[in-house]
Amino acid sequence: MTNKNSTDLGLSERAQYLFKCLVERYVADGQPVGSRTLARDAQLDLSPATIRNVMADLEDLGLVAAPHTSAGRVPTVKGYRFFVDSLLTVQDPPNEALDRLLGHMEREGDVEGLLQKTSTVLSDLTRLAGVVMVPATTTRALRQVEFLPLKERRVLAIIILNNSEVENRIIYTDREYTESELTQAANYLNHAFAGMDISQVRDKLIGEMSQAKAELNALMETVLEVTGKAFAGSGRDKDYVLTGQTNLMDFDELSNVTTLRQLFEAFNQKRSILHLLDQALTGRGVQIFIGEESGYQVLDDCSVVTSPYQADGRVLGVLGVIGPTRMAYDRVIPVVDLTAKMLGSALKSLN
Repeated sequence: MTNKNSTDLGLSERAQYLFKCLVERYVADGQPVGSRTLARDAQLDLSPATIRNVMADLEDLGLVAAPHTSAGRVPTVKGYRFFVDSLLTVQDPPNEALDRLLGHMEREGDVEGLLQKTSTVLSDLTRLAGVVMVPATTTRALRQVEFLPLKERRVLAIIILNNSEVENRIIYTDREYTESELTQAANYLNHAFAGMDISQVRDKLIGEMSQAKAELNALMETVLEVTGKAFAGSGRDKDYVLTGQTNLMDFDELSNVTTLRQLFEAFNQKRSILHLLDQALTGRGVQIFIGEESGYQVLDDCSVVTSPYQADGRVLGVLGVIGPTRMAYDRVIPVVDLTAKMLGSALKSLN
């Protein structure tokens, strides 16, 4: 299972296979992988010198690193990203897991109980921390929006909802926008979408304009970017259900007191986790944030696997799992993907 990333890195098929074996071994036992262990796992007729040379090449590419206390190697964030994008073979969840998930969801008769049970089952099936964003429960109609240019490719979005509720958001754009461009974009939005629920505004606008992106003029390109970023996560309750945090204590790399305290503080304060989930709202399907890719230092030793859940074509929220970077991605990804689909169906049946 390869893609252009493997070609870009210049890795031979043998090097890719050895790297895949290394990652799988490290995920399994959490210990740095030496050349002797790798030779045994790979079951290839290669000399120790050949394997050491491959390991050195992988290290030069930044895919593995050598801890100070060991001659073995461990995957880096770049290595995990390459592994997930290019070498991963996803496993179907076992039937008993599916039956358990479906059974729990069918027995819940209210939204609060359903979200709690979904988070718990996610955690139980993956042995990680399960998180489910609470879906929006009230309509928030767009009354007016205004965009003001700031320095360093930043824009202040002032969003007025319902009668008088105001949200101010600073967004980072791909280029500098003039005050005139932003005024035109705001005028277009206010004329075309005033009175519509804000989450529907964003979904409808981005959906329609993405289909005709080749024909967009400069105004529409401005509207598409600033609206997509300004409205990401708007109109949604800012909360989530989190279970299974203590599972993280079972992993040596997360088990020291300082790391755990910082993680649990982030879980309690919720801000960083919610911002990350907000980012995942704008994506399609499963998204994986590995280590520092999340943008939050407290999650540098963690990976977050997420998927949006929806009903009647409308994205309601995001769910996922939080665990160490050496999680079993092949098992976790399909569980998260399937749970999101099942939660959307279960919420629809409650309405």
